[in-house]
Amino acid sequence: MLRLLLLPLRAPLLLVLVGVAVYVGTSWHLAEPKTHGLLGLLGWVWSLDALHTLLVVVVCCMPVRLLRGITGLMATSQVVTLVLTLLIATLTALYLLRLHVLSRVLILGSAVLLARVDLARVRVVPPPLVLSFSLGLLVLVSGATGRWLVSRG
Repeated sequence: MLRLLLLPLRAPLLLVLVGVAVYVGTSWHLAEPKTHGLLGLLGWVWSLDALHTLLVVVVCCMPVRLLRGITGLMATSQVVTLVLTLLIATLTALYLLRLHVLSRVLILGSAVLLARVDLARVRVVPPPLVLSFSLGLLVLVSGATGRWLVSRG
């Protein structure tokens, strides 16, 4: 338990990730929950900005599993590879530019990857699902803190 509490001191880029997530959380556009308590919290977690945040964390924490599935599909032919890559890149860029979240996604993705590198440096390498869940929870809580700070002011 003590090792987990000292982890931010051993891997300081986790604190940078928390700071970035708080900053990203300040720009989240959330509707006021209709219910209070746990149901209101669940409604907040399923907002579009929170889902974008979780998607960035999952993609950054599980690149091997995701790329293995895409690579298997692309191995059929070079034409499929080119068309699929072009389609994914174009649709993702258009979607992110339309929502004006491209910069936030890039900053958050970089912070998650730096935190993973720092965790690997101190030899804390949990399985990808555990890492994705724990960093996702850390980022969501930090983003909620940033949103709460903005709503108070």
